[in-house]
Amino acid sequence: MRRHRNVKIVATLGPASSTYDMICQLFTAGADVFRLNMSHGTHDDIRERHTIIRQVEKDLGRPIGILADLQGPKLRVGAFAADGGHDLADGAKFRLDLDKAPGDANRVELPHPEIFAALQPGASLLVNDGKIRLRVESCGKDFANCIVEVGGVISNRKGVNVPDVVLPLAALSEKDRRDLEFVCDLGVDWLALSFVQRPEDVHEARALARGRAAILSKIEKPAAVQAYEAILAVSDGIMVARGDLGVELPVHSVPPIQKRLIRKARAAAKPVIVATQMLESMIENPMPTRAEVSDVATAIYEGADAVMLSAESAAGRFPVEAVTTMDNVARSVEADPTYLQVIDASRVVRRETVADGIVAAAREIAEATDIKAIACFSQSGQTVSLVARERPHVPIIALTPLVETARRLALTWGAHCVIVPEQERFKGAVLSAIRAARSAAFAQESDQIVVTAGVPFNVPGSTNILRIAPCDERLISRVDPG
Repeated sequence: MRRHRNVKIVATLGPASSTYDMICQLFTAGADVFRLNMSHGTHDDIRERHTIIRQVEKDLGRPIGILADLQGPKLRVGAFAADGGHDLADGAKFRLDLDKAPGDANRVELPHPEIFAALQPGASLLVNDGKIRLRVESCGKDFANCIVEVGGVISNRKGVNVPDVVLPLAALSEKDRRDLEFVCDLGVDWLALSFVQRPEDVHEARALARGRAAILSKIEKPAAVQAYEAILAVSDGIMVARGDLGVELPVHSVPPIQKRLIRKARAAAKPVIVATQMLESMIENPMPTRAEVSDVATAIYEGADAVMLSAESAAGRFPVEAVTTMDNVARSVEADPTYLQVIDASRVVRRETVADGIVAAAREIAEATDIKAIACFSQSGQTVSLVARERPHVPIIALTPLVETARRLALTWGAHCVIVPEQERFKGAVLSAIRAARSAAFAQESDQIVVTAGVPFNVPGSTNILRIAPCDERLISRVDPG
């Protein structure tokens, strides 16, 4: 089964998409990676979904990526004495403190002393996804006296965002640590790290993961945008999580930020996902709005590796239709001649290593001649990522003996992953590439492909060979009988 597009689709699983039949339908419709949201469901629920995904993978014979999305520390107000909460009027005074007594119209508990320790007068506090905006007038180690700048109804356990301050909070709560260990033992391929503010947050998660999963940093805080290059340098991938970004930053600033984050991730040869509210209306409706279709298309034109469905596939009424819509949008965009022009114009030239030169030459040869595909042998997946950074006009066939590598590459732009036996000689590698290209109908016997590999084999990061190979195995045997 091959995709007729390069951008990948991430589908979140949930109550609407937890059976074998539904997960199989989602994959067949176009999902390449499944997201397990650790904010919802028990460990037993997550284990069951993981088991089903791996069974679908086995039955359909295609590597499937699994991304576990850690919840991160959730900042919330306490409870109110009145069940319905209270309506805060513009200009009113309101106090947040550490007092555990039920809240009223004048105050409520904010059980996070670390917030008070970091606050300064003039800082903003956003409640309930930014629907309520408070400005700090005075504060201490256990309180903040605020003015209501934008009022609304405040009620039990509503979330709090602190956009103006880098909070002294670890990105991993105790729950996250338990969840991380659980999903790493389970065998997920990617860990999405929430509430990242600094590169040290990524180092902590990586130390706990111990190589069992790749680390994907979610950019959803202003502090993460400011420290983006340092965070990107220590991450394996990026998620542009536009939900909280749109709460903590002016909403009109999110599109240019999205574009910059995508370009820098692509230049670093690291996969980047665009997420949140992509086809939000499809939670309840079988058809998206035109604005949503345009939003998905924009992310694809910008060169994102993947686009993501959240509630649309996890809890919506039309999960398969949502995946199908994304697949159709992607195929339509990538068939547009303007798409290639935009992608080519945004290409970043890197010639720092032998591998950089090899993959750049592979793309240039493929585009200048009648080459049908670029086949990459890779242990770690790095060579495939470098080829994907080039955004070639021909398919990328990622050949690896490691199923873990194939699954992680399911998130990488354009990578068609094939698990092959370990190779000892370059001739065997070329033959495997030819068979993979013909089996997936990328090429016919009369065609040619580009093959890249590293000698000696099975050594990560050793890409040093490029060959133009005919897809007729008899010709290979004549040229290289060894």
